[in-house]
Amino acid sequence: MIRAVVSNEMFTILLMVGLVFVALAKVLHAKRFDNFVYLPGNSKYLLIHTRDQKFFDRFDALLFVNLIISTSIFICICFEVFNGSLDYSLDFMLKLLIAVTSFILIKVLIERLLGSIFDMDPIIDNYLFQKTSYKNYFGLLLIPINALFIYTFEPNKTVIFSVFGVFFILILMGLVVSFKVHQNALRQNMFYFILYLCALEIAPYIILIKLLQVFTVI
Repeated sequence: MIRAVVSNEMFTILLMVGLVFVALAKVLHAKRFDNFVYLPGNSKYLLIHTRDQKFFDRFDALLFVNLIISTSIFICICFEVFNGSLDYSLDFMLKLLIAVTSFILIKVLIERLLGSIFDMDPIIDNYLFQKTSYKNYFGLLLIPINALFIYTFEPNKTVIFSVFGVFFILILMGLVVSFKVHQNALRQNMFYFILYLCALEIAPYIILIKLLQVFTVI
């Protein structure tokens, strides 16, 4: 458990900010939010809202803010578990928030660019919407998980890896949904699909882990 008073105050503020954005998503898009909370066990949300997706979606944007905040808090908890004590200064948190935001947005922009280059915009747009939905859902799950780790339960490496396991399961579910929807197109381009997975789904996270290791030393 992260017991430093200053750190707890900062994390409390961040958790509250994340909850505010989730609450805004719930208030402004009540029906859509109700469908969203059942995302893993029900494809209704994806079937309904994939057709209505836009380049900038307010509902996804609100949940994306919480995803950034919750992910940054969880990364700090991981640092605490794997590397011992860490200086959770405001400057450190701002850098971490910017780094996480930049990583996700740059990755999305590259994927959209590749979709345009290979004339696969509809497929890529649907895939990104499905993947973003599952990531935002994980951000929602991180709120109680982070609160539990900060205030109640002292996590260990096994617990942290279990949370990572949940994340990858959700990402895998998004991939399975996309494969089912576009299975004919993907079967005809299986080599490029596997290449895509390695280049844009696996490699970036390996690079991110290495960057975070460097980031903790700076």
